[in-house]
Amino acid sequence: MKDWKSIMIGPEAPILQVIEIIDTGARQLALIVDENQRLLGTVTDGDIRRGLLKGKLLSEPVSLVMNTYPTVASPFDTRENILALMKVRQLHQIPVVDEEGRVIHVEMLNDLLRPKRKENAVVLMAGGLGTRLRPLTQECPKPLLNVGNKPLLETILLNFIEYGFYRFYISVNYKADMIKEHFGDGSRWNVQIEYINEEKSLGTAGALSLLPEPPSLPFFVMNGDLLTKVNFEQLLDFHIAHQASGTMCVRDYDYQVPYGVVKVDKQRLIGIEEKPVQRFFVNSGIYVLDPDVVGLIPYNSIFDMPSLFDVLMKQNKETIAFPIREYWLDIGRISDFERANIEFEEVFG
Repeated sequence: MKDWKSIMIGPEAPILQVIEIIDTGARQLALIVDENQRLLGTVTDGDIRRGLLKGKLLSEPVSLVMNTYPTVASPFDTRENILALMKVRQLHQIPVVDEEGRVIHVEMLNDLLRPKRKENAVVLMAGGLGTRLRPLTQECPKPLLNVGNKPLLETILLNFIEYGFYRFYISVNYKADMIKEHFGDGSRWNVQIEYINEEKSLGTAGALSLLPEPPSLPFFVMNGDLLTKVNFEQLLDFHIAHQASGTMCVRDYDYQVPYGVVKVDKQRLIGIEEKPVQRFFVNSGIYVLDPDVVGLIPYNSIFDMPSLFDVLMKQNKETIAFPIREYWLDIGRISDFERANIEFEEVFG
């Protein structure tokens, strides 16, 4: 039985019995319903205390102290709408009723603020050598370099956990034992972590062929050297809404030509543009893939994400771009690493 059903009681029940329900229940609320579970009112500790101050007796029916005009939500209200209603009315719980007024659920503020666990897997690519970051990576793999107050890969992990994801695979190669020792099985963060062992570097997609079991839902793939505040929940919703086989996150990249660009038609000068800015979308190293995509990746072979998307496009699969407007930084060079440490506190708090 749902715990909210245990807080339903009839209008003739004595106030004392309702006090017991409120005191023993986690919801600090009683729902007063008729024989068809239609909501007649609600009772909180405050309602009872106000009734006692007016001279009501604990033996009298709870209908005398109940709130007969409670705030309710419908099953069609979104999480955001219910949260907004709670904020305006300063409530910690709201009964959800159907079109006939029957109670079908009780939404709790703490539950709504806590992200729901998502079954979609997350694959974090952490097997690179970090050559461009030497000598920092001489004794430490790049994903374990401290940015701010914690290893880079730990910040990535925590960002996904914040959105309710808990099933992780970490692809490892260079100094794999150090990464495994730090993250373990994930129980430290109440998540599950398994490892994909690359005996050789397999590129940015090849390790997916080594997944111990094929995913059953769309899943994330992300390079383990990125700092970002992208909304992973919105990214997943975007992928699903477009029924895509593959979604690639992209970033704006501006390049200013340092010279005046001359336009000619044969030998004739037809225009000059002084130091024009070229704008492009570039691959940001974050992807969402449908499960059937894994079968297109050659087993235990070097294979990169651009090659995978080329295959998908040649097969006329739906491939889409998700523009990242949030903070994003690829930590590939020493200067990037230094910048990340300067910006970390402001961005990630």
